[in-house]
Parts: sequence; C-alpha cells; structure tokens
Amino acid sequence: MASTTTPTTSVAPLQRDAVGLPEVLFQSMTSMAPAAAIAASIPLGAAYASGALPLAVLIAFIGVLFSAWSIGQLAKHIPAAGSVATYSAAGLHPWVGYLVGWGYTAMQVLVLPLVMLQLGFTVAGEWHSEQPSFSTGNWWIFTVVGTALVCFLVYRGVRTSTRTGVYLGSIEIAVFLGLAIALVIKAGSANTFQVFTTHFANVKGYTGMSGVVAAGVGTLLAFAGFESAAALAEESRQPRRNIPRAVILATVLIGGLFLFTTYAAAVGYGPSKLAGFASASNGVPWSGLARTIANVLWIFVLLAIINSTLACANANTNVFTRTSYALGRIGVFPRGLSNLHPRFHSPRVGVLVELIVGLAVTLSLGLHYTPEVAFGVVGTAIVVVIVPIYIVANIACIGYYARHRRDEHNWIAHVVIPVLGAIALVPGFLSAAGITGVPGLKFIVALPSPYKYAPYVMAAWMVAGVVMLFVLRARNAQAIEQVAHIHLDDEEIAPMAAPDEAEASEVA
Repeated sequence: MASTTTPTTSVAPLQRDAVGLPEVLFQSMTSMAPAAAIAASIPLGAAYASGALPLAVLIAFIGVLFSAWSIGQLAKHIPAAGSVATYSAAGLHPWVGYLVGWGYTAMQVLVLPLVMLQLGFTVAGEWHSEQPSFSTGNWWIFTVVGTALVCFLVYRGVRTSTRTGVYLGSIEIAVFLGLAIALVIKAGSANTFQVFTTHFANVKGYTGMSGVVAAGVGTLLAFAGFESAAALAEESRQPRRNIPRAVILATVLIGGLFLFTTYAAAVGYGPSKLAGFASASNGVPWSGLARTIANVLWIFVLLAIINSTLACANANTNVFTRTSYALGRIGVFPRGLSNLHPRFHSPRVGVLVELIVGLAVTLSLGLHYTPEVAFGVVGTAIVVVIVPIYIVANIACIGYYARHRRDEHNWIAHVVIPVLGAIALVPGFLSAAGITGVPGLKFIVALPSPYKYAPYVMAAWMVAGVVMLFVLRARNAQAIEQVAHIHLDDEEIAPMAAPDEAEASEVA
C-alpha cells in the first residue's frame, strides 16, 4: 500500500496489514453490541411498540441493510480511516464530509458512555438481586473500571483490541442465540407471527404504527455501528475486499440475530404485556427470561452482557480514534489527534480524549438522573446524529458512482437501493428528533422528557460544526478539500485521487 494522501509528511501512518477479515468483521459486529442491544437498546422500544417490537426491528433491519450496501459500495473504492466522512466528501462535497466527520466523531465518543452505563446498572442490578445489601447506587464503580479497561485495550494497538473483540463477540452471540432457541421451543403454541404486525401495538398514546415508529429509536440504536469496519481500512489486509464484505455480512448476521431474539422475547414474555419488558428483572429483562428456563442461566446472560458492553466500547473507541486521527492529520481537527504511539501505533491522544469525555458524560448524566434514564438520553443523542449520517452516505453513494465511477454505474445498485435506504431511515430520525406533524407521517409522536432534550444538544453541536467550517474555510480552505482524499492512495483509486480538470472543480 502506498502512503495516505495528506498535505503533510510528518504524520506517522497507521499500522498497515495488521488485521484480516475476521477482525474487521467482528469490529462491525461488536460495534452493534449484540448482547447489550438485545438486553437494553431494543427493549427500550417495547415501551412504545409492545408486542409489535419484532416489526420495529424488521423495519430498522431493512433500512439499515440498504445503507450497509451503499457504504460497502463506497468502501471498495475508498479505503479510509475517515470512513463515512471521506465517503461523503468524495461523493458529494468536502464540506459535507467535514460536517459528517464532525457529527460522526461526536456520536462515536458517546458510545463508550452509553454501553458503560449499561454495564454499570446491569452488574449492580444483578448483584443487588443476589445480595440486597449491595446498593444499585454503586453502578458507577463498574462503569469507571470498564471505561479504563477499554481505553487500555485500544491504547495497546489495533491487533490487541480487535482480537479481543473476536473472542468477546463470539461468546455473547452464542449465549443469546442459544437462549432464544430455548425460549422459542418453550413457548410452544404461543409462537405467533402476529408480532410482525401491529396487532399487539397496544400502548396508550402509541397504538399501531405510532408505537412501531417510536420504537425505532431503540431499534436503530441497536444497529448503529454496522459500518465500523470501514474505519480500520488503512490497517486491514485487502481493504477493498474485506471492508465491504465485513459491513454487509455483519449487518445480515446481527440483523438476523436481533430479529430472532426479539421474536423469542416477545413470545417468551407475552406479546400483549411486552410494554413492561424493559423494566422487568431490575432492568435486565433477559435475566428474568433466562430464569424461566433454568435459574443458573442468568449468570450466562450477565457475562454475555458484560462481554458485549466491553466489546462494543472497544470497537467504537477504535472508530473514534481512527476517524479523529484521519481528520487531525489534515488539520481540520487538532493535529494532536493524529499523534500515534511509537510502539503500539494507536492514536494515543484520541484514547485520552475518549477516556476523559466518556467518564464525564457517564458520571454527570448517570448521577443526575439514573443510569437507566441516562442510557436512554445518550442513546437518543446517538440516533439523532447517526441516522442522518447514514442517509447522507446513501446519497454519497449515488453521487460518487455518477461522478467518479461511471463505468461501474448501475441504476439498481447505485440509485434505487441508496434511495430506498435513505427513505427507510427518515421516520426513525423524525421520531428520535421529536419532529411531529409531518404530512403523511401523523403516526410519529414526540418522545417524553428527558429524552427529548438530547436532539437539542446534538443540534447545538452541529451548529458549532458549521461555525467551525466557516472558520476553517477562512484560515485553511485546503484542509477542508483534503477530507475527500484522506485514504490509501494507489492505482485502484488513482482516477479519484487525480481527477480531470472538470471533475476536480466538482470535488473541490
């Protein structure tokens, strides 16, 4: 591989050919935090969709799968640590890529506190159940320890962190898949495909499709991270082959797991009463389901959730540090973020930023509200940013193939599928953002307090990004243009790295 296209030669490159397909596949799979999502993110939607929760998961799965296709199509030509930021810059315009990077790094830095909050209230809740003298208020101890452990793993380098993800991810998937199979068998005649309709969408104020769409916040949150393999492109072997495969395969495998386990939970718990599922068993509803099969199984559920939170935090910290590294080396982010450890080749400044911000967000929100409520607030903030980023990625796929890969352009692959992917994600975004009254989408209702405040915080962050964009354009316009070119540069992408004069004006 040749060196990255960057305006400075003083920045050390990431470690090339460090990981293969298994590692990048589990990078995406663990970023979705299968066990943690099954145990917490998806159950959040039960309060709105009740027994129609599997339908909400199915709709999210379809929308995300289209988006995964679009991102995979971009990844096979643009191997970049900047991932979706670089894709958006190359397919649309550099300033779009900059704003995507601005939002994407904020979203990624929030994933660590999100899953560490879950780690805290899950372990504390289960410990309290077994030993009532142990206070659930001690959740913060597990959160702090987990945060420090994850940052240490990422600091030690991409091989250490990704191989850890493979081991942890395999365990969590095996546990929940086995448990779901047992629940479906145990349900017997209670098995019903009506959970894939609005038949059981019976929550007051959220009946029918209103509840299904409102549940999209939790279900889309579960899928967030499917694209994470893309951030390891500059450290992956055969990135044009492995990254697209990892993104698509991870989405299909984990999406299927989400569908099956949510179905198992609905028929195992009772679809007509699923609205109260998230708060069951001290906020660990799958622990209660496990006990209905065998009392000892709750231990395996707990271990799987711990595995999942650590693996997810590990994977997403990889993404944050690589994206901020890519944007830092061209000067649109502070250049210190591009500083690599001389031995481990990890973006050590990015790891430190993640540690500080992660602990600050986790402890401030968790102690102000409760860790469970804070989890919902942070989750809503993530969804309200990541869904528009996925929509932009779909549009960027259309733009990139129309402008830079006309010889490969296919109307189904590069127009129809991206358009469907973008449209399918719109209702979930509107619900997460609390935008109601849209013609034809009357089933969308606003989220309650304090979750409704999260979109305002993220909107303020994006406004700050626009201000910074104008500052950078005045001080260093070339840096903004470079967002489209921070990728591995060799003969396969030479047509984009050196476009003709007409295309150069479009990219710039």
